[in-house]
Amino acid sequence: MTFIIAEIAQAHDGSLGIAHSYIDAVAKTGADAIKFQTHIAQAESSIHEPFRVKFSKQDKTRFDYWNRMEFSLEQWQEIKSHCDEVGLEFMSSPFSNEAVDLLEKVGVKRYKVGSGEVNNFLLLEKIAQTRKPVIISSGMSSYEELDATVKFLENRNVEFSILQCTTSYPTNAKQYGLNVIKEFIERYKVPIGFSDHSASTEACIAATALGAELLEFHVVFHKEIFGPDAKSSLTIEETTSLVKAVRTINEAMNNPIDKSKNDQFSKLKHIFEKSLAINKDCAEGYVLTFSDLEAKKPKGFGIDAKDYEAVIGKALKHPLKKWDFLNLKDLK
Repeated sequence: MTFIIAEIAQAHDGSLGIAHSYIDAVAKTGADAIKFQTHIAQAESSIHEPFRVKFSKQDKTRFDYWNRMEFSLEQWQEIKSHCDEVGLEFMSSPFSNEAVDLLEKVGVKRYKVGSGEVNNFLLLEKIAQTRKPVIISSGMSSYEELDATVKFLENRNVEFSILQCTTSYPTNAKQYGLNVIKEFIERYKVPIGFSDHSASTEACIAATALGAELLEFHVVFHKEIFGPDAKSSLTIEETTSLVKAVRTINEAMNNPIDKSKNDQFSKLKHIFEKSLAINKDCAEGYVLTFSDLEAKKPKGFGIDAKDYEAVIGKALKHPLKKWDFLNLKDLK
């Protein structure tokens, strides 16, 4: 079953109340996990960090924004407890070693490493020391860089999975990189998933059909809300629709069809398949041509339509009327 992660990131805009509202809303969609981001401004950033998108009129610097996004340990514990109550796995991506220490106190089952941290071996070492599974997002990494990260994790016996991701907000169809899912499956032999920023459901549905075992996408109440990821997100309603579609695809893929067997269609084949018939009045001794033949339902009242070549050039033993079925007993 595909593991579905609905990412809130900073959609809560630093409000604990809004964060709790998202937990209740996501729980109703059927997603497996809800993911936040744990930012500790002093540990991960500086006043020199530029804005990726200058979306904020209330934060003078990116550092100020991260600072406003922080929750205390007690607040994170409240968030985690709420997730537990509604049956969602609480997840959060750390962006500093200090954030890992905080999340260990909160209690996380696994870690998600964002695209910008895949080459941050200091952070990966910190996470590896927790002995917990890791999901890494490949958004900005080349194969050479990913190979190095995979080797780093393997050397530390870390259980990990990889998400195909394109770091573009929002991502257009030409940037999905759906082909990479199969490449990752063959190259790394670990669970492979898809992290989406397209703001539509198609990419995740396609990824599921291509074998993605994990899906991650941003979720917002409305795509016009304040924040850096809103226009790259799904709404709650879209998330519900996506989860339903993914579960349907999972069911289909878990029930493969054996096309070498079609016994279950025997009754339907009798109804829908056809028997040969004559499309004009024909006298005794008439030699049949292709243009004399028609195929009519049901099967079994005449020679099978698939065997039409066997009757061409054959003479009739007796007259047949237009639309009579044609059988072997009618042929000389």
